[in-house]
Amino acid sequence: MNHSIITSEDVKQHALDIGFHKVGIARVDFNIDTQQENKQRLQSWLDKGYQADMAWMNNPKRQDILTGFPEVKSIVSVALNYYTPHEHSESPDIGKISRYGWGRDYHKVMTKKLKILSHWLISQNEQIQARYCVDTAPVQDKFWAQQAGIGWVAKNGNVITTDYGSWVFLGEILTNLELLPDRVHTNHCGTCTRCIDACPTQAITEPFVVNANLCIAYHTIENRQPELPPEIASKLNGWVAGCDICQDVCPWNQRFAKVTDITDFFPYPDNLNPKLMELAQIDEVEWNKRFQGSALRRIKPTMWRRNAQAQINIS
Repeated sequence: MNHSIITSEDVKQHALDIGFHKVGIARVDFNIDTQQENKQRLQSWLDKGYQADMAWMNNPKRQDILTGFPEVKSIVSVALNYYTPHEHSESPDIGKISRYGWGRDYHKVMTKKLKILSHWLISQNEQIQARYCVDTAPVQDKFWAQQAGIGWVAKNGNVITTDYGSWVFLGEILTNLELLPDRVHTNHCGTCTRCIDACPTQAITEPFVVNANLCIAYHTIENRQPELPPEIASKLNGWVAGCDICQDVCPWNQRFAKVTDITDFFPYPDNLNPKLMELAQIDEVEWNKRFQGSALRRIKPTMWRRNAQAQINIS
């Protein structure tokens, strides 16, 4: 649907007014060859079993956005900067939690803003359709973020922006509006291999390819098994929830990270330097209290105990 009253600039300005840090627009009927190449890359990744137990990655809708939303013409991609200046402790008795989980659940923060933008869009004309997503639909948000000019998919699989590095959360609105798209973002990783070299488990098997079976973030957040694989457990180095190593060593992050203006993303005190011994004994009551309103609720008490116990000797 082409509605001349609403321009791409209107949409982008409204998104910025709502508080998004970056916004861009992609068209699903543009760059078809690139979409096909991306589909083949995803299928190749799945064929190798690199998704581990994340069965939802195999949803056919993820490979073709029109399958899930046939009316979609444009994708409004948005990003929120979540960086805060706090540092991880290197003390052997302290656990490390990935920056993304330090504060309030990003799904809640992002959804609230996307809902406002989506409702504004729909209110402009009764024929306008809009659907918003934050990890809530089989949409390849990183691919579409690059198509919309937000940033590029880096060698470690994260989206890097020139404004905030890779410390960004992504979301999108799918709409039947035919909006003017932004230019696809070019890749600026160059010959750098710092993320690949720094990964303690060699999870980045080749540039732009991450094997979840070897990824500390996967095992500490998604792996539901009672025990972690010994080759992963021996290399955790304090990580109990996610892993930021490949982001911490990235030159773009070291140069361009900016402290976020969203106070919801500032760390809850208990999330900065949790004691491994406390996490190794955490029960349902303490878990509920400590991780209220947090994305870390995805990690159940048994998993926290497992992740911490793998790194300490409990008599």
